[in-house]
Amino acid sequence: MLTTPTTQKVLSREMLDVLIRAGLIAVLAMFCFRIFAPFLDLMVWALILAITLYPIQARLGNRFANKNGLIASLIILVAFGVILVPTYLLGVAVAGSIEHAMAIFRSGSFRIPPPAESVASWPLVGQRVYDFWAQASTDLTGLAQRFAPQLKEAGLALLGTVTGLGAGLLIFFIALIVAGIFMAHGEKGHRSAVLIASRISGPENGSQIADLCTSTVRAVAQGVVGIAFIQMLLIGIAFIVMGIPGAGLLSLAVLLIGIMQLPATLITVPVIVFVIVTKGVSTATIVFSVYVFIAGLADNVLKPLLLGRGVAVPMPVVLIGALGGMVTGGVIGLFIGPVMLAVGYQLFWRWVKDQQDPQQCQKQQR
Repeated sequence: MLTTPTTQKVLSREMLDVLIRAGLIAVLAMFCFRIFAPFLDLMVWALILAITLYPIQARLGNRFANKNGLIASLIILVAFGVILVPTYLLGVAVAGSIEHAMAIFRSGSFRIPPPAESVASWPLVGQRVYDFWAQASTDLTGLAQRFAPQLKEAGLALLGTVTGLGAGLLIFFIALIVAGIFMAHGEKGHRSAVLIASRISGPENGSQIADLCTSTVRAVAQGVVGIAFIQMLLIGIAFIVMGIPGAGLLSLAVLLIGIMQLPATLITVPVIVFVIVTKGVSTATIVFSVYVFIAGLADNVLKPLLLGRGVAVPMPVVLIGALGGMVTGGVIGLFIGPVMLAVGYQLFWRWVKDQQDPQQCQKQQR
């Protein structure tokens, strides 16, 4: 087919129009993203919370028709109470403990007991620990002055961590409110998700992709909360049996940091040190220390067992997505990672299975 100069001009003009439209769409998309970017984390958290809590909304909605807004509000209020009460108690206990410790330190009555002679016989680090402990028991002020720069840096790091946790908690509460709005319009939201997935992956895959994303988010959320709760029970029972001061509040702290995907060893290791310092080295303290330390690492075993339940993809896919997403994107990546990997896994195998049968291809060639 020959093309005349007029036809070439028309094609060139149409190509130019397409490029201009594509460029304008790209600029519009870029500006929309820049405007929406400050709220991206908030909206992602709200969507995750809405997907996780919506089964409760659906069950109550079956009993109370046309009360979606009221049901969503009640669920959010209960969630606020469940999160705020332990957080408040934990904050009050920590503030009281810090105030009490500062009062004792200022009064000059604070003394560290001298180490037992058996500490020096510990393998590898025994002599160093013994010397450090002995100096702390006799000259605590001099030891504090010796490590003043390190203590200052640690204090600033701790202050930054506390400030970050406070800001994160505020964002979480705002996201919880937005999640309530999403749940009140859950059916419309699901239809919209199916339409978007159908537009991207095709009408035959839309519903399946939307359901896969939903089930993956719920499985990860339930696995995270379930693992944190199991760790709280394992560690809390040991704290109560050993008679650790504030065992209940420490158990709540284990639950909270477990939900935030922080290691439970942040709580267990200081408690182990406290027990050894105050009660010495004995069979009971050794058994307690080993048990609590292992319980603090139990999430590494429980994650492969719980994270992939109820998802139509193999468990290793969800586990790798959760771990890789957490490394690259933090706590939000813990949810986004397995969703993206699960969707990619399903689409990849659907593409593999959609190829024609080799025998049928040979017949058509003949």
